Amino acid sequence: MLLTIDVGNTNITMGVFDGEEIKATSRMTAKRMRTADEFGIDICDMIRYNKVQIEDITDVIIASVVPDVMYSLRRCVEKYFRVKPIIVEAGIKTGIRITTVNPKQVGSDRIVDAVAAYEIYGGPVIVVDYGTATTYDLVDKDGTFLAGVTAPGIKTSAEALSGMAAQLPQIEILKPEHILAKETITSMQAGIVYGQIGQTEYIIKKMKEESGMSEIKVVATGGLGVLIAEETEVIDVYDANLTLKGMQKIFAKQK
Repeated sequence: MLLTIDVGNTNITMGVFDGEEIKATSRMTAKRMRTADEFGIDICDMIRYNKVQIEDITDVIIASVVPDVMYSLRRCVEKYFRVKPIIVEAGIKTGIRITTVNPKQVGSDRIVDAVAAYEIYGGPVIVVDYGTATTYDLVDKDGTFLAGVTAPGIKTSAEALSGMAAQLPQIEILKPEHILAKETITSMQAGIVYGQIGQTEYIIKKMKEESGMSEIKVVATGGLGVLIAEETEVIDVYDANLTLKGMQKIFAKQK
């Protein structure tokens, strides 16, 4: 079986694949530093909880946008799984061509999302990932990564409001029933959620206009993405495990 590990700025998401079938997923916070042993114990516990035997993990692939954790994570994989992990980085076979000004600056999370969206749903495709940042990436019908847009994430925006304005509290991310809010918390929720819906619709509209591609499938992912996908018609598909699926497909290409 294959263990996929996606290291984001907020969460570390893991998936276990048997071939192309995803058998289990788990998530842990990325907000604190861990030693190799702490990573090993946490990851092994999550795998066992999902009724998968550690001995069944034969390969590991990692995509990370947090360089600081990579030394400990590599050592964890080598010690606890006795394999050398494949790292999604410049030079790895992905099946897509990146034509941005500096391809090395494209995050590994965006690459694996693009691979999964293109191979599963076809191109041209816009991939929207609602993570720490909300990213919009365009892949054409030939599998070329053409361009991307980066905006503050939903939770990042909410934390910025409460962190920078003394009288604004931390809030749960929910869509209020009405946009005409009558108190502080629902007014913040309305601004954050309806604002993100409007941002999504406008950015996708402009990406289609500037690319000259009107018939583009839009695929969304990311933990809070389902909240937005349910509220707009511009998103065609929401796939919670898109990133993990992209890592599995990249792993298969290395073989």
